[in-house]
Amino acid sequence: MESEAEALDGVVKLLKHRNRHDLAQLLQHAWLELEESDQYGSRLFSRLTTARIHAPIDDYERLRSLPEHDQNEFVGTLREIYPPRDHSMEITSVEFVVDTSVPEDSNQDLIREIDAQRNLMMAVATGGPRIASVNAEYQQRRDTIEEMLRALDIPDPNPFNDLWAWYGKWSSGDLPSYDSRRRFIAELYAPLTDRLKRGTPARASGIFKEPTGWAKIDRTVTEIRQRLERASSEEQFQAVGLLCREALISLAQTVFDPTKHPILDAVDVSPTDGKRMLEAYLAAELGGSENRVARKHATAALDLANELQHKRTAVFRQAALCAEATVAVVNLIAIVSGQRDP
Repeated sequence: MESEAEALDGVVKLLKHRNRHDLAQLLQHAWLELEESDQYGSRLFSRLTTARIHAPIDDYERLRSLPEHDQNEFVGTLREIYPPRDHSMEITSVEFVVDTSVPEDSNQDLIREIDAQRNLMMAVATGGPRIASVNAEYQQRRDTIEEMLRALDIPDPNPFNDLWAWYGKWSSGDLPSYDSRRRFIAELYAPLTDRLKRGTPARASGIFKEPTGWAKIDRTVTEIRQRLERASSEEQFQAVGLLCREALISLAQTVFDPTKHPILDAVDVSPTDGKRMLEAYLAAELGGSENRVARKHATAALDLANELQHKRTAVFRQAALCAEATVAVVNLIAIVSGQRDP
C-alpha cells in the first residue's frame, strides 16, 4: 500500500491532470493522516476512515472555506488511490487541520486576499453567486490587493476591474467550460502567488527607476506603466503595445546618427523604423567580441519588444512583457549612451 505522503502526491497529480490546479495548489505544503474508526463500511469488514489534511494556516483557511463539492473532490480522489476493499479502510470524509509548525509566510495577508479574490472569480463563473450580489466585495478587495502589491512594486496580473468585465471574458466564447475558467484563473494568479510564497522583499529591487533625462521618452514610459495598471480589455492592452512602439521610435530618433551607425542591411530607413535604427546603434556602440554578450542581450530585448507590439490578440501578460522589454531597452540604451553615468 502507498504511504500517506505518496497518496497525497497522487491526489495532487490527479487534480492537475483534471485541470483542478486551484485545488492541487492548496496541497503543496500539506500532509495526510488517515484515521480508521471501529465502524464497518460498505465492504466486508471495511473500516470507515477519515482523511485528515494538515496544512499551513493560509492554506488551511482556504481549504476549510471551500464549497462542499470541492471538498468532496478530495474524498473522491483519495478513494481512487485507496479504493474500498474487504478488510481494509474505506475513506468516507475529509477534515482539514491547521499545521502551526510551518512558519507563516511573510506575505500571508496578501496571499489570503488574492486567494479570496480568485475563489470568488471562480465561484461566479461556475454557477455560484450572482455578480450583482458580490461585485462590490470584489471591487473593494481589488483595491486592497492593488495597494498591497504597489507597496512591493509588483503589478496586479488581474486585468478585470469588476466582475462584469470578467463575465465579458468568459461569456465571449473564449472560456466555454467550467474547467477552462478554473484553469484560466489558476494560471492568471499562479506566478504571483508562487513569487509571494517564495518570499519577496518589502519592496522589489530595481535599477534605474529614476527618469533617463530624455523628457519625451520618460513621459512615454510613465504613460506605459499607468496604462498597464488600468488596462482590462484587449484594446487597452493593444494600446500599451502602441505606446511601447512610440517609446522605441523616440529612443531611436534620440540616439541614432546615420554618420556613425550604418544600417545593417543597407536599406534606406524611415524616421519611424525604430528597430533598424536601434540595431544599427547597438552594432556600432557595442561592437567587438568583448561586447558580444551585452549586444546579444540588448538585441534580444529589442526583438521581444518589437514582436509583442504587433500582437493583435493582446492580453495582460503580453502587454506586461512588452512593457518590461521596452523599459529594459530604454535603460540599456541609456547606459550605453552614457546617459546613466554618475
